[in-house]
Amino acid sequence: MSLRLICGLSAGNTSIMVRQSTPPPVPTVIVTRPAPGDARFAALLPGLRVICAPILAPHFPPVTLPEGLAGLILTSAHAVTALRPHAATLPPRAWCVGAATAAAAADLGLHTQHPTGRGDAEALLALILAASPAGPLLHACGVETRGNLAARLTEAGIATQSLTVYDQVPQPLSAPAIAALHGPDPVILPVFSPRSAQLLAAELVRVRPRAPIWLVAISEAAAAPLAGQVARQVTARSPDAAAMAEGVQGLATRFLAASADCADAWVEPAPRNDYRD
Repeated sequence: MSLRLICGLSAGNTSIMVRQSTPPPVPTVIVTRPAPGDARFAALLPGLRVICAPILAPHFPPVTLPEGLAGLILTSAHAVTALRPHAATLPPRAWCVGAATAAAAADLGLHTQHPTGRGDAEALLALILAASPAGPLLHACGVETRGNLAARLTEAGIATQSLTVYDQVPQPLSAPAIAALHGPDPVILPVFSPRSAQLLAAELVRVRPRAPIWLVAISEAAAAPLAGQVARQVTARSPDAAAMAEGVQGLATRFLAASADCADAWVEPAPRNDYRD
């Protein structure tokens, strides 16, 4: 650990210690989630310097919904955005992957249910199977999707089809994010999906960061593409935004504690004797 604050001024046999009064460094967190999820996550990180730099941007092509639907399956708030123009003709019920998606769907007037605790495709599948609703259901999803929900529900006797209602287009890291990566202090990167991790890994190769990278991954699968590019890594205790924020705050606390230790480490130079025999 380097020491950053000792100046010794000698006057005869007297050493005068001068402590630099520089402000302590503040951890930088680069949030690469697509909007508006980036701002929502940033709000969970009070006291930290947060740069929102979405590495994916949603794109919404025109869609035509099938008729006669009994309910929806929503695994992203982007799907809710895509369905907003069809709000008047949507079925009344929606099963959602998590609280944020459920809140967005409720804004469309839908009656929603979502898993408590772990919010992922497996928990959502279990919730729908337990409810055993009459179909047909529609999984409104993105181009990249996980869990194969429609096929598994249909196989279980609940007629379900999937419809791609949005895509996410890769974006380069923003200039402020690159500047932070070229700085001297660690940068904390929360990563929420394997796809965003793959894109971020390629961006890190492109920008050649000098800052140490501290990774908070939502899963081991999301951490894998960044293996070998990070100095520290933690995996969230559960796959949700609250646990990810907890992981970020934990790393930030370690960083601040280490900075405080360095600031308090005083090294006094050997006394200088100006007397001559």
